[in-house]
Amino acid sequence: MPAMFTAVSYVPDNPPASEDYILFRRPQDNEVTGRIAESGADGVITAVSSARAAFLAHRKAPMAVRIGWLKAAAAAMRGAVDEIAALISEDVGKPIRMARFEVNRGIDFIEACTAAVPQLKGEVLALDAAAAGAGLTGLTKRVPYGVVAGITPFNAPVNLLLQKVMPAVAVGNSIVAKPALAGTRVALKLAEMFVAAGWPAGLFNVATGDRATALALAAHPDIAAISFTGGTAAGHDLVRAAGARKFLAELGSNAANIVLSDADLSLAAVKIASAGFEASGQQCISAQRILVDRSVCDRFLPDLIKAAQALKVGDIADPATDIGPMVHQGAAERVMAMVEDALARGAKAVLTPKRAGAQVSPGILIDVPRDARLWKEEVFGPIVVVTTFETVDEALELANDSDFGLQGAVFTRSLANALRFADDFDVGSLWINEASRFRLDMYPFGGVKQSGIGREGVQYAMEELSQVKFVGIRP
Repeated sequence: MPAMFTAVSYVPDNPPASEDYILFRRPQDNEVTGRIAESGADGVITAVSSARAAFLAHRKAPMAVRIGWLKAAAAAMRGAVDEIAALISEDVGKPIRMARFEVNRGIDFIEACTAAVPQLKGEVLALDAAAAGAGLTGLTKRVPYGVVAGITPFNAPVNLLLQKVMPAVAVGNSIVAKPALAGTRVALKLAEMFVAAGWPAGLFNVATGDRATALALAAHPDIAAISFTGGTAAGHDLVRAAGARKFLAELGSNAANIVLSDADLSLAAVKIASAGFEASGQQCISAQRILVDRSVCDRFLPDLIKAAQALKVGDIADPATDIGPMVHQGAAERVMAMVEDALARGAKAVLTPKRAGAQVSPGILIDVPRDARLWKEEVFGPIVVVTTFETVDEALELANDSDFGLQGAVFTRSLANALRFADDFDVGSLWINEASRFRLDMYPFGGVKQSGIGREGVQYAMEELSQVKFVGIRP
């Protein structure tokens, strides 16, 4: 009998009643391992009520107390790295080495939040700049929103959940998280661990399910702010449900990685192969469109193929595995359909992807027309497109030929070229001589165009999930 993953409202033994369940299948073999309750509107009401009560009870908790909660969470995770990583690996299909890395990165993120929250400061304003302000004192302070909704994807079920939970709690909010289906067990496990580590009841709540629950959460009147990571279409639906309230979103991508003629081609090939294919390409900033100066493409392309073939496709339990299965067979089918669409339009495969169940091996295509789905859409799979250009202007035109603009990369030894792309490449984040999937948690991360609203990253997420309050004083 499969297990049931149900909503947690903390008190955790009081889940909302629901007869709606979604079968949960393991990516590796498509076996049903559980069923997930769709919390729906009733479950969301329970979870938000719990969060609202916790916020009111703890809204004046000193910063030192909130820091203590975060430190307790980090300590709890540090004692369960292998257990959490095993859940990620089994439920998402992420190779175990990468799953362990993700858990440790999550612990580092929590510790960074504990160090950063005391640095959030207000300011004293010069009110006497206006004649009517003479003798008055003005100051600002940061205050929490109240109850935050965190809606997260499957591909980094620890990291992307903590990117919302920890900044929200650090600045004084409570939170209701709605993880993607494949991230459900991980979210429930973390919530249970944090409560056991001393977090107040209701501070961190988990609502389970799919689209219906996410929309109900976004529409709930007691949700004061929403932080979402996921697809652009889903983001549009959530914005409509949320209406006029704070909305922070990291949405879709179609990351361009540009290789100029003066680049270190071997370095670029290895980094771009890793960025395009590891984790089965299921990262919002995975390399997808590889733009290469025509004069060096004949040298770069063999290096890229070699680097791709050096990555190990296989058993997720093997620490040497780089590429496991995609999250489910439907995702693999979608990726292969995009490949077939490109081939039908005249593209050529210089490294042909192969599918077995949910497993897709790396694929490299050339001569992909700009009306193909692989050029226009986010593939979210281990497929890259290689296109050549002759001038920097053409490279920029190709790179910016996208509805998305999350994070990009340029490989060059020229400072002038680097600065040109810094000015004219339409992305929220740009790396020079690192591939697009490289990310550190202390810089402002987020997109332009259809790739998002607002910024994440330790300090920046705290600023987004708190608001400025002005106080004026007449002595």
